Amino acid sequence: MPSEFSLKSEVQNDYLIITTFGYINNTGGESILQEYHKHTRNGIQNIIINLNDSKVVNSIGVSYLIEIIENLNEVGGNLYFTNLDAAVEKTFSIMGLFNFAEKARSVDEVLKKLEI
Repeated sequence: MPSEFSLKSEVQNDYLIITTFGYINNTGGESILQEYHKHTRNGIQNIIINLNDSKVVNSIGVSYLIEIIENLNEVGGNLYFTNLDAAVEKTFSIMGLFNFAEKARSVDEVLKKLEI
């Protein structure tokens, strides 16, 4: 796992796909939130967060993800988490994130499901 957090993003149709690399703590969470806000100004309301290369998410990182969920709920948007490490998936389950966001094995699975 990379020691410093980074991300990349791309837009496919109406979906913003954010791929993360490294530990999602306050720095990582804030970076994800900033990327989300940058694209929502352009009307994007559907987000896929690919966590394949992020094996640890702390409580502060989760708080930023919850902020994204709250924002999406206000506008009727959707959030999908993909490629979850077992420990991250368990953390998200315990914290109730899957009550407001969906999970999938891969980005391609989400895109296929949505027929993008």
